Amino acid sequence: MSKARHGSLIALLAAVICVLGAAPAHAAEVPTLPGPPQSDPGTAIAYAKHHPHSAPPGANDFSCHPDPAHPRPVILVHGSDGSAYSNWAALSPKLKAAGYCVFALNYGRKPGTEHFGMQTMTEGAAELAVFVDDVLSATGADEVDLIGHSQGATVARYYVNRLGGASKVHHWIGLASPTYGGTFFGIATAVTSVPGGTELIEAIGSEALAEQVQGSPFLTALNAGGDTVPGAEYTTIGTRYDEVIQPYTNVALHDAGATNILVQDLCPIDQTGHFNLPYDPFSQQLVLNTLDPAHVVVPPCTFVPLGTGIPGVIIASNF
Repeated sequence: MSKARHGSLIALLAAVICVLGAAPAHAAEVPTLPGPPQSDPGTAIAYAKHHPHSAPPGANDFSCHPDPAHPRPVILVHGSDGSAYSNWAALSPKLKAAGYCVFALNYGRKPGTEHFGMQTMTEGAAELAVFVDDVLSATGADEVDLIGHSQGATVARYYVNRLGGASKVHHWIGLASPTYGGTFFGIATAVTSVPGGTELIEAIGSEALAEQVQGSPFLTALNAGGDTVPGAEYTTIGTRYDEVIQPYTNVALHDAGATNILVQDLCPIDQTGHFNLPYDPFSQQLVLNTLDPAHVVVPPCTFVPLGTGIPGVIIASNF
């Protein structure tokens, strides 16, 4: 590869990472200051920047006890350089209104910053394991349901598959999960193919970001011998227009028994992408239906333009 082409790929990768958020956290945090509901990711990110310890509405009430109709607490796991609030300020209040005890943590803090989801996914999963035990102890429940977005889905799956979480998790739900990693439109895989490429991604992004590239040693090890384990149910919800997981088919789990849902198979005019997925009303109802299949509600299929939410995410993440 020529130096000029290598330099162009690095510049493109840096632009992608600016959308994800620049590398900038270490101890797990349980935010308890409730913030307002939000309807789009950019507004949520902007609010979180000015109120960094906010909890999504309805989350982290440790006096909540599940009722027979909703017997399992729901734990929300944010994505790369995200937070409990910035990822879940729309879905959390809907889960609470539906009758669930809802919890969300900030994991993977880069030391000296307010940026989360930046450490290795193994470290993030270890923090999640402690949080699950705390939630089970406080609520008296036997199991939880886990919902993760992007990196958070893989952190949660590592906990289930490798840290014994299958005995404590009834259902794992991944939104835009980097199950088999992303190429970032071919940029990341091209960069990692040259000497020092992985280190470059870690330097301008994070270790966790490098672990999410298609073919990374982390994902190869996690998926070795099967991408699910007995004891838990698995559902992915993905989008054909994912701006990060490329090809979008890498979101899907391969093992028999896992359920893979593509938004556009059910609503072709909903062109929501990676960052907007947790804020997309159609996708939110798919989550609710997955948690409670006995009371499925068919969500209205409405037009969502390509790129919805992206300008707001870029502006809020970088200014």
